[in-house]
Amino acid sequence: MPTVTIKPQDKVQEGAEGTTLREIITAAGIPLGACTCAKGYFDNCHVFVTEGKKSLSKATREENEHLDAIVGVGSKSRLICEAKLGPENVTVELLGALSG
Repeated sequence: MPTVTIKPQDKVQEGAEGTTLREIITAAGIPLGACTCAKGYFDNCHVFVTEGKKSLSKATREENEHLDAIVGVGSKSRLICEAKLGPENVTVELLGALSG
């Protein structure tokens, strides 16, 4: 089963393929608060994927449009409520308020 390493907390959590990064990070015991993407606020779902990005589900057009609305987005950016785990291990860096 693939794992997600969560920085800066240095926690590692297993997850089944097809599970969102949000579900996996929450299972690791990291409090994220409610997803506010439906309200147009994407900052609390924005992370950098530092390893294993190609293993995640492909970003949808909608996710890319949401990312375009966030300051500080880079090529490693994904939304944890949208990105789903694939067969390989992934490392994510929580940003801003998510980083604890």
